Amino acid sequence: MKHLIILGDGMADHAIDRLNGLTPLQAAHKPNIDLLAREGRTGRLITIPDGFSPGSEVANTAILGYDLNEVYEGRGPLEAASIGYEMRPDDMAVRCNIITLADGRIQNHHGGHLTTEEGTRLILALNEALGDERVQLIPGIQYRHLLVIRGGNKHVVCAPPHDHPNEAWEPLLVKADPVWKGPDEEGQLSAQETADLINRLILRSQQLLSQHPFNLQRKTEGRVPANSIWPWSPGYRPHMEPLSTTYPQLRRGAVISAVDLIKGIGHYAGLRIIEVPGATGLADTNYEGKAAAALEALRTDDFVFLHVEASDEAGHDGDLALKLRTIENLDSRVVGPIYREVSQWQEPVSIAVLPDHPTPVEIRTHVSEPVPLAIWHRGIEPDGVQTFDEVSCVSGSYGMLRLQEFMQTFMNDE
Repeated sequence: MKHLIILGDGMADHAIDRLNGLTPLQAAHKPNIDLLAREGRTGRLITIPDGFSPGSEVANTAILGYDLNEVYEGRGPLEAASIGYEMRPDDMAVRCNIITLADGRIQNHHGGHLTTEEGTRLILALNEALGDERVQLIPGIQYRHLLVIRGGNKHVVCAPPHDHPNEAWEPLLVKADPVWKGPDEEGQLSAQETADLINRLILRSQQLLSQHPFNLQRKTEGRVPANSIWPWSPGYRPHMEPLSTTYPQLRRGAVISAVDLIKGIGHYAGLRIIEVPGATGLADTNYEGKAAAALEALRTDDFVFLHVEASDEAGHDGDLALKLRTIENLDSRVVGPIYREVSQWQEPVSIAVLPDHPTPVEIRTHVSEPVPLAIWHRGIEPDGVQTFDEVSCVSGSYGMLRLQEFMQTFMNDE
């Protein structure tokens, strides 16, 4: 049996008064996802281990069956892998957003939804001005880039910008981790020295970006500027075994995503990365292209991890109408075509649908709460749940799974 995970990033949510007390998953028209729930089995999943923040890098690594206490090294190293940067033993990699600050606050975490070309232009200009033998700023995708500090110390406290919309930015600057007592590696910066270096880079980036022609042009057009870098989630090179080590039936697998960190997780998990033209990580992503790529990969591979970011971005922007539309697009343009195709195949395919975490539109950040899940394949015994949402799946036959239990269940539930 082949296996496909369709993950709608941040798709889960809370009950919303504007929806008469329904969640977006309850209110959205999603007949195909509901069909998988009705013909399959459902439940809920805890994706965030105790002591970890509810980031996508944490949740997706746990969903793929890894113990975060053993492998977690932050988001930076995962994104380094996805863009082909091979980390040296003394490297510390940090995810580096380009964001918008206004009136002393974080206005958004994405610099006004930069394109990859725009983000690359800005980060290369910053690297030209700020880079040296110790510091490198490396382009990624859209607003998501990479800061590498040679000899950097990962024991610093960074604030993910998407967790602090409309908050004052200066109190959120990087700090040395007060819990860390060392010792530091020989030749390594201390935690305080690393925090001071990153903060200097942030402040200097604001000066440089405010005068960059790109932002001067945006100002004349009445658009928000991309006026600061914001590094967060530091780490060293992780030590992750390929998924095939744990699941021998998974001889060949692929990951499909527009997001660097998901590609990085896939890289370390031993999955090949499939690039889809027009995949943006936003609501305008190429849904049909991702579905077609997943079907093509399933013809040759045993396992495909198909990740769609759009609902998460809508949640961070607090855009309820957009979040509903992204759920419906996932249903009609990804889940539906895939279900109709694989249900006719001679070789069975098991499909799992789930979010990685909730990103409620009314608070605009991730939360550590269980998410609904559904697993379908031909011959599975339905459990009576009729729709896929945060409430209905409470009654599902899987009950409450925790962390690695999802992958164990999915790969062995035949």
